[in-house]
Amino acid sequence: MKNILIVGGAGYIGSHTVKQLSNSGYNCIVIDNLIYGHKEAVFTPYFELADLLDKDSLDRVFKKYQIDSVIHFAAFAYVGESVQHPRKYYENNVVGTLNLLDVMLKNNVEKIVFSSTCATYGEPQYIPIDESHPQEPINPYGRSKLMIEEVLKDYHQAYGLKYISLRYFNAAGCSKDKDIGESHSPETHLIPLVLQAIINQDKPIKVFGTDYDTPDGTCVRDYIHVEDLAIAHQLALEKLDKYSGCLNLGTGIGTSVKEIITAAESVTGKMCPIEYAGRRNGDPAKLFATNNKAKNILGWSPKYNDIKEIVSTAWDWELNRKY
Repeated sequence: MKNILIVGGAGYIGSHTVKQLSNSGYNCIVIDNLIYGHKEAVFTPYFELADLLDKDSLDRVFKKYQIDSVIHFAAFAYVGESVQHPRKYYENNVVGTLNLLDVMLKNNVEKIVFSSTCATYGEPQYIPIDESHPQEPINPYGRSKLMIEEVLKDYHQAYGLKYISLRYFNAAGCSKDKDIGESHSPETHLIPLVLQAIINQDKPIKVFGTDYDTPDGTCVRDYIHVEDLAIAHQLALEKLDKYSGCLNLGTGIGTSVKEIITAAESVTGKMCPIEYAGRRNGDPAKLFATNNKAKNILGWSPKYNDIKEIVSTAWDWELNRKY
C-alpha cells in the first residue's frame, strides 16, 4: 500500500481527495496547520499538525512515514486578501512550497500533484480556455500559483521531479454521503452563499453586475464538483510516471450567477433574496475551460454535469452541516 502525503488535507478539496484515495486503497497521511482546515474533515488516522514554513516539522513527517508521493493543496486562496497582503501570499504559497520541495528531494520523494488554479490565466483572451492560453494573472494569489508552476517545471528539468499541476475552475458541491463539505470562514463561493441566503432570508446574496455580455447579463463560470476534482487528483497521481505538465479541470459548461440562483431555488423550493450591485473590478464576463487535455491524458471526465445535481449536494451539506 502506497503512502501518499496530502498537504492541506483538512481543507475543502483536500479532504474530499483524502476520502477518495482512502476508499481506493491508498494510505493517506495528512498534514495541515488548521488555519483554514477542519480536523473533523480528515478521514484518515494519520494526521500531523505541521506548517510549510517549518521545514523541521515537515522533515519529521517524511522521516516518520515512508512517503511515495505528495498531493499539495496547502495555500492561502482569498483573492482580495492577496491584493491587500501580497507578502502573506508569497511567503505562505511560494516559500512554503519551496520548503516542501526541498524536504521532498532530501527524502528522495520525486512525485507531486499540485493544486493550481485558473487564476493563473488572468483576463480571458478567448473562451473556452485551454492550457495554451497566455498566463497573465491579475492578483498576487494567481501570481503565487503561477510562480509555483514555473518552479515545478524547472525542478522537473533539473532534478527529475515528476509533477502534474491541476488548474481548476470553480470547485462546488459536497460529498454525496454528507460526511464532509464546504466550510470556509469567510465564505466567498457563490453556491454556499446563495444557499445560506435562502436559509437566512434577511441576508440577501449580492449579485455584482447585471450588464455583462452574457445571455442574462450576469457573470458565467465553470462549476466543477469537488468529487470530480478528487477523482482527477487520483488519476493524476497514477499518471506521474508517464506525464509531467499542466492540465485544466473544468466541465466546459458555463453557468451564470442567475442560473445558479434559479437552480438553488428549484432544489430548495424556496426563493433566494437578492441584492443587485455594480460590477466588481477584475470580474471577467465569462470564464470556463476546455478539459480535452485532461480527458486525453488522465482518462478523466466529470460525472457531475447538471448544475442542479451539484447544487443539490451542497444543499444536503448545508442542512446536515457537521463543521
